Amino acid sequence: MAANNRRMSGKKGAQVGSGGQRRKGLEGKGPTPPAEMRKKHKKNRIANAKAKQAARRPATLKSRGGKGTSEMVVGRNSVVEALREGVPASMLYVQQFIDNDERVREALQLAGERGGIHLMEAPRPELDRMTNGLNHQGLVLQVPPYEYAHAEDLAAAAYDEGEDPLIVALDGVTDPRNLGAVVRSVSAFGGHGVVVPERRAAGMTAGAWKTSAGAAARTPVARCTNLTRALEAYKKAGIAVVGLAADGEHTVGDLEALGGPVVIVVGSEGKGLSRLVGETCDYRVRIPMPGGTESLNAGVAAGVVLYEASRRRA
Repeated sequence: MAANNRRMSGKKGAQVGSGGQRRKGLEGKGPTPPAEMRKKHKKNRIANAKAKQAARRPATLKSRGGKGTSEMVVGRNSVVEALREGVPASMLYVQQFIDNDERVREALQLAGERGGIHLMEAPRPELDRMTNGLNHQGLVLQVPPYEYAHAEDLAAAAYDEGEDPLIVALDGVTDPRNLGAVVRSVSAFGGHGVVVPERRAAGMTAGAWKTSAGAAARTPVARCTNLTRALEAYKKAGIAVVGLAADGEHTVGDLEALGGPVVIVVGSEGKGLSRLVGETCDYRVRIPMPGGTESLNAGVAAGVVLYEASRRRA
């Protein structure tokens, strides 16, 4: 009866079942958002201004970069070589009940020493399915997608360091080993990166990583949708575009433009520069070859011109 009288009285107070509502009222609204996301904050205004500035950049320089595709390295020798050369890897698949020979032990040791590589034991049928029936010999290395830079990043990084950009662009080079060799030469002579087209061109595969001999870890590779437009954008930014051609009007040793901001364009060994790319170049240079050889592969040709550019900058 006392309980009934309490409920019918006119006194203010807690009502039955109101505890949960009060707890909700006392709950916070979550963590304070960062300054960049708070309206009217100075950092928010700066972030918005940067976003608008990026949206106004030329489309050619802004396009693309992004990620490549993941890759599988299969076979005991190939896996061990990839791990030795520092090819990025995320997973090492090992066949169940595999014969534990010297190469398997080395692969496991290298993966353990590198860190960040997960080991996964899998039955043979699963590895056969993953590799589409290739002769994997019980070892499969998963290589994650390569993170390409933007074309504008290469020049911006050079200017940030107080240096004139020294960049190599590849036109029609489809062999990943040539790309790896060019990356290695760019790194050796103090260049700032390599630009490759998105289509009909070699990408940063495990083979390119191995040929670069570790240089790919410190030399960025940028990818663009249209090489001609990317070169035109570099020209508008005050960077000379120099194309290598057997019938070039200048020789490498005589071209003073190599001492300033420059993009060196290297074509394929067989076809050389494509027509549009050749017409876009400010200069076309040749490498004198007294021995009579008709052409050099992309890695060697790039190395010769990069040496001359480096010599002029010293």
